[in-house]
Amino acid sequence: MRPFRYEKATDAAEAVQFFTQGVHAKYLGGGTNLVDLMRENIERPEVLVDITDLPGEIRDTEDGGLIIGAGAKNTSVASHRTVRERYPMLAQAILAGASAQIRNMATVGGNLMQRTRCTYFYDTDGSRCNKRAPGAGCDAMEGFNRNHAILGASGMCVATHPSDMCVALAALDAIVHLQGRGGARTLPFTELHRLPADHPEIDSALEPGELITAIALPPLPFAKTSTYRKVRDRASYAFALVSVAAAMQLDGDRIKDVRIALGGVAHKPWRAFKAEAALRNGPATEQAFRAAAIAELTDARPLRDNGFKIELATRALIAVLGDLVGAEK
Repeated sequence: MRPFRYEKATDAAEAVQFFTQGVHAKYLGGGTNLVDLMRENIERPEVLVDITDLPGEIRDTEDGGLIIGAGAKNTSVASHRTVRERYPMLAQAILAGASAQIRNMATVGGNLMQRTRCTYFYDTDGSRCNKRAPGAGCDAMEGFNRNHAILGASGMCVATHPSDMCVALAALDAIVHLQGRGGARTLPFTELHRLPADHPEIDSALEPGELITAIALPPLPFAKTSTYRKVRDRASYAFALVSVAAAMQLDGDRIKDVRIALGGVAHKPWRAFKAEAALRNGPATEQAFRAAAIAELTDARPLRDNGFKIELATRALIAVLGDLVGAEK
């Protein structure tokens, strides 16, 4: 048993004050990932700062967007009428992500900050992991790596990001609202999570002690025609081998605008900028969809066991874009 101190914050400004120099502290929301990591002796905080009293409201913005408080439960977001009507890919991603019991506990802020589910990261008894113990090595490189990254990995880490919600938020150009000891700031969602490079132990661009307070969804009218598809080994409670979040706007038989993000393929939710650029102002045809997928995946670097993800991601993207064309017409 490792002792820790428990503190309860009444607001964001108070919460960040518990992160003082030299003290290892963690924010506690729903705890659905953090408590597991503490049980596995991976996370060893000296202080737990309870932030369950922080706002979880979901409200419209004047410009037609949406603000989601970081304390909102995943269930509340997925069932919210505005989310289901204006941003259906987000509701679908949340429902694909976990059991109802976990969704009832998990918060939006916690979902964004959850850590990888790489087997070697969790095996503290015999596996080397640079994310858990920097400089130790990465046993996934030559181990069982069927579930690991094909994009954006490094020689230090090939883990994938586990969240479904985050894939949809990346596609929707969400903005993250943060509170730190130095004040408030915002960050584009696509810049929140890091690729591993030489420091896979650093998951995000947050400063020490910074707290996610809300997520802003900008107005995106064609997000009404959006969807999320998750490909996994079993139909329930499994992490994605590949997932696709996409929205499309047509002008006749041509693509006026499109948003795409991929999950299960990288250390962070992977915004498919190359595929979007290849599709924009082009024909809405299967041939164009395949060319866009190839453009996005041309830099993929598969490992021994996960080369199938390239074709799986290609087929999933083609299928999702085809579904969106049918929905538009």
